[in-house]
Amino acid sequence: MLVRDDCLHFRGHVPCRPHKRRGAHCERCDDYVRAEGRVLLIKLGAAGDVIRTTPLLHPLRRDFPRHRLTWITRSPELLPALVDDPLPFDAAAVLWARHVAFDLVINLDKDREACALASEAKASRRLGFLLGDNGLCTPVDAGAARAKWLTGLFDDISRANTRSYPQEMFAICGYEFQGEEYVLDRPTPASRFDLPSPAPGRAVVGLNTGCGDRWPSRLWPQAHWERLARDLRDEGHAVVLLGGPDEDARNHRLAAAAGACYPGHFDLRTFVGLVDRCDVVVTAVTMAMHVAIGLRKQLVLLNNIFNRHEFELYGRGEIVEPEQPCECYFQPRCTARSFCLETLRPSVVQAAVRARVAAGGAGSAR
Repeated sequence: MLVRDDCLHFRGHVPCRPHKRRGAHCERCDDYVRAEGRVLLIKLGAAGDVIRTTPLLHPLRRDFPRHRLTWITRSPELLPALVDDPLPFDAAAVLWARHVAFDLVINLDKDREACALASEAKASRRLGFLLGDNGLCTPVDAGAARAKWLTGLFDDISRANTRSYPQEMFAICGYEFQGEEYVLDRPTPASRFDLPSPAPGRAVVGLNTGCGDRWPSRLWPQAHWERLARDLRDEGHAVVLLGGPDEDARNHRLAAAAGACYPGHFDLRTFVGLVDRCDVVVTAVTMAMHVAIGLRKQLVLLNNIFNRHEFELYGRGEIVEPEQPCECYFQPRCTARSFCLETLRPSVVQAAVRARVAAGGAGSAR
């Protein structure tokens, strides 16, 4: 029996997709495509970092249409179908990657373990970051150094940066960013939620109230969230509280105090489905922000500790910042005498929501 193990669909240990779809065998398969090599993308990162790296799939798929694309990450469940081989960062994936020849290895993480894997993998060409002789991150070339390495080492250089994250990632890989969108697959079948309906001309507004326990420096006060939720409901919007297990108790309190809807917290894919039911999302810099961008939602972004140029909102978002300048650049905990986010008034955020609704955020998710 003929087995075409050079086919792009060949998986080696289980049936390929053409066989599962229609029982095809290699000798008479119209879907045969000869694989021309392998590309490895390493972006372990937090879930949001993984999502915001997906614009790179556009030029990579254009330039390597017949290569098997493997992406190793801690969040493989968020990778789109454009990735042939989504792998979790575990011992099995690392062992496999050490024994495979790649035409190109791209590592966009500066963590030691990511740099070590990029250095060990057999590759004709490498981009991004490797492990230096000192056991620490080092850029492959000047492009990576200019794009991301130096901004990670020096706060003043980071503050002066005017390029967005996608622009930096594209530069590392030798591309010019031209507005390529995030690639985020919607859950199939669509998740079902019992959400309230907004008044005519109003929107379903998702309020992502947390930012993880590690980053309290970007946590908007609960009293401000409560006031915003009440005022949005008074305008006729349907207010839905979003968050994970860290925000569960807070969201239950907010729901009771402001009359907002809180469906609960869910696994990542179900959470994506919940965000997809919203027209406008209000959030700090979190995974929910990147999910909303990937789903092409209208976005109101609460920012204080990051360089605002870092964010690519694709013309569908508005960044609001506190009146009091933030002194805690890229710091997880506030060290100032007064907390700057106290001065970001709910009325300012509410006005930004109105602008996003007027820009196309009314009824877009229904």
